[in-house]
Formats: sequence, C-alpha cells, structure tokens
Amino acid sequence: MELGLNGKRALVTASSKGLGLGCARALAAAGCDLVMNARGAEALEASAEAIRTEFGVSITAVAADIVSEEGRAAVLAAAGEVDILVTNAGGPPPGVWTDWSREDFIKALDANMLTPIALMQAVLPGMIDRGWGRVVNITSQSVKSPIAALGLSNSARAGLTGFVAGTSRQVAPHGVTINNMLPGIHATDRAVSLDGGVASREGITLDEARTKREQSIPVRRYGTADEFGATCAFLCSQHAGFIVGQNFLLDGGASNATL
Repeated sequence: MELGLNGKRALVTASSKGLGLGCARALAAAGCDLVMNARGAEALEASAEAIRTEFGVSITAVAADIVSEEGRAAVLAAAGEVDILVTNAGGPPPGVWTDWSREDFIKALDANMLTPIALMQAVLPGMIDRGWGRVVNITSQSVKSPIAALGLSNSARAGLTGFVAGTSRQVAPHGVTINNMLPGIHATDRAVSLDGGVASREGITLDEARTKREQSIPVRRYGTADEFGATCAFLCSQHAGFIVGQNFLLDGGASNATL
C-alpha cells in the first residue's frame, strides 16, 4: 500500500529503541525524513545510522531529554517544520498507591502528559498553516484497562487522552489528525523491566515470568516493535485522514472489553 508519505518530515521522540524505533523505521520505510530523539547519544546515533543505511532517508539525531524544557527546545529547533509528530516517553515505575508522593505524580505528568502536550502546541500551528499534519501519541493499554501497579502511568496518560479528545476535533478542519496508540506488552526493554519485577517478587526466572504473562494474552505472545511501527505509519498516511481522536489498542486482545 502506498502511504503517500514520501518526502514528509517526521519527528519521533524516544526513538533510539523500542516502540519509538519501530515507528521511526516504519516511517523511514515509507520515505519520511526523520528527526530522531533520545537521551542516550550512542544508542541514538547507532539507530539513526542503521536507518540511514537501510532506507536512504535524511535523519537528524538530537540527544536530549525531551521532558526538560531545554531538551525540548533543542529538539524543536533542530526539527523545524514537521509534517508528522510521534510522541513517546518512558513510563513511570510500577508500585502501589501508598508508595506515590505528589512529586512522583508531577514527574509522571511531566513525562507522559505535559511533554506531549507541549510538543503538540509547538508543531500544530505550522501543520494548520500548511493544511496537513499527523500526530500520533504512544500512550498505554492502561488508558482503557487500568493496570493497578502502574497507577502513575494510568493517571498521566488518561490526562493526555482527555486533551487529545478535544484538541483533535479542533484541528481536524485544517487537515490535521491526532490519534493515540495504546500498546500492551511488547518485546522491548520495558517488558524486560516489568518481567524482572515479577520474577523478583515471585522468585521465578525472567523466562518464566515472560511465559506466565504471555499466557494472559489471547495471541499468546508479546507484540513486536515492527508491527507497532507499521500501524503508526498507517495512521500517519494519506489513508487515515478520516480517523480523528481515536485510541487504538495494540495488546493482542489482553484488554477484555466490548468497546
């Protein structure tokens, strides 16, 4: 399928590995030039060079903490006018409600709600002026099916979802769409971290923890970054202009809900 993205410029944050990298690769495969961001310069440069070599697109790599004002300013300055924004940031640590202080919630809100909102506020005016744009926010399945141990993430990402619900309808008349992707467990470093916590608590191996989690997913496996990225690229494509303010679960059927 021709996605109509050749020559578009896409900013993908937290894209040196994991789901962000999956999205960057899929957009590059569709012909997009990229602005990639992550905190670690070494991993970021390695991923950027691999994509340049494989797909022959132009890539600007900016090592910075996208959650900080300084880092965000550096990324946006390097990005310039972008046609596509994919927001992504690592999730806050698991725990229980008695663990979390006000400061813990502020950190979660900064990373997983306020940062993507700030990025949208920065790029949406240009998209509106040009009459075309795509924004995809990587959130979590916990928005639709809360995960008790991830209460910080549940809270922050639900707030972002509410912002998108209203804003997406306001920018849609200008050819700009905003949608959210809600990943379940995927084979990324985040999965290793979560499985490691289960293994430690239950006194089992990492492989046993993964196998146990896989049995709770109807497809009996973890998702892959490549299939996640392919969905992202479609939502950014010429075929997705009638999709506005939606939340797409990519969780292998783990969230047991009718709607």
